[in-house]
Amino acid sequence: MNPILEIFSQGEEVVTGQTVDTNAAWLSEQVVNMGFTVTRHTAVGDKLDDLTALLREISVRADCCICTGGLGPTSDDLTAEAVAKAFGLPLEFDEVAFEQIQRFFARRNRVMPESNRKQAMFPKGAERIDNAWGTAPGFSLRAGRCWFAFVPGVPSEMRHLFLESIGPTLASRFLLRPDKLITIRTFGLGESAIQQRISAIEIPAQVQLGFRASSDDVQTKLLFPHDYPEAALTALVGKVAAELGDNVFAIDGLGQTSGDLVFTVDQLMTTGKHTMAVVETASQGLLAAKCIGKDWLLETRYEQSLERLCQKLGVTVNINDLPATAQAIAGEIHKTGTADFVLIQLYSGDKQAFHDKELAINLHNTLLTKDGFFQAAGSVAGPIERKQNQAALLALDFLRRYLQQKEL
Repeated sequence: MNPILEIFSQGEEVVTGQTVDTNAAWLSEQVVNMGFTVTRHTAVGDKLDDLTALLREISVRADCCICTGGLGPTSDDLTAEAVAKAFGLPLEFDEVAFEQIQRFFARRNRVMPESNRKQAMFPKGAERIDNAWGTAPGFSLRAGRCWFAFVPGVPSEMRHLFLESIGPTLASRFLLRPDKLITIRTFGLGESAIQQRISAIEIPAQVQLGFRASSDDVQTKLLFPHDYPEAALTALVGKVAAELGDNVFAIDGLGQTSGDLVFTVDQLMTTGKHTMAVVETASQGLLAAKCIGKDWLLETRYEQSLERLCQKLGVTVNINDLPATAQAIAGEIHKTGTADFVLIQLYSGDKQAFHDKELAINLHNTLLTKDGFFQAAGSVAGPIERKQNQAALLALDFLRRYLQQKEL
């Protein structure tokens, strides 16, 4: 059984929602990949009794706990005091920590406020965790069943301390046999549709099935025990991916580098040595923004008015036949440019439909390649921001499907 780990965030700003607790999410991903089972994320405000009670609870139910926040110099930073009270450990002054804090201010030609002295006070028996990126050293100690690590809440400082100190310490303190997570990334299918498609596949009891939906894709997650047979793992992943068909654009965890939809398109375009010009309407420049820095994207245009675009290119507008209009636009751009692909994104629906979250717009994507024209249609509803994002993703996914089909 994997060791149990909890994450404990301290701070009134976290509890009240003034600060989003990105630390807990980042830490969870790190320790799960190492082989821990994360059972709780807990946030407590700046109340000494609440902090003390929670520390005592964690000490008897978890093997490890990483605590963020509450190590600053002000009166609301109570972590060290709470640990001392919870476990009957007097606070002791750490000369080395104090020198490090003084040096931090001296290097910046600033006078250290007297309140920063508080940051050099640790519970008796604690081990200091040096912090080269801020004034707050961390510390660790064992209490009851649990090994605790206390780090600053500033994300950049917390991450440095975890990667350089806490992570290696965890690897040496615990016997870790990480489970294997396989993530099948899809576009164009919702969670319920995915579950329906794979419902006939028998998922072994020891394999955990889960789903995660975001604005850019839906992920089907299969978590395998560390000792699950490799051949059986590959076979099960293959069955699930086959049922999801060409909606699958990447599979994470099988050894090959993979990523989001843009990453997949970038790999395909780069490997094929293709270049592309794009005309956007509904996505209003977001498609180009998603592909920022890609060498293969040679030319991008956003035109709010289809009529003005066609006038510039000398193309006749046919509102009733957008695919034909898109082909004409693509042909003109291909004549004057150097890109071997031209992707045209048009949509039907007036301005009201674009802004009204209750109304849908119909998208028309046209791709011109050396093999000719390829076209796809779809519809998008919801708020204007969703329409914009989905329009960009649908165009990229259309390109991805063409490129992957050519590989077959």
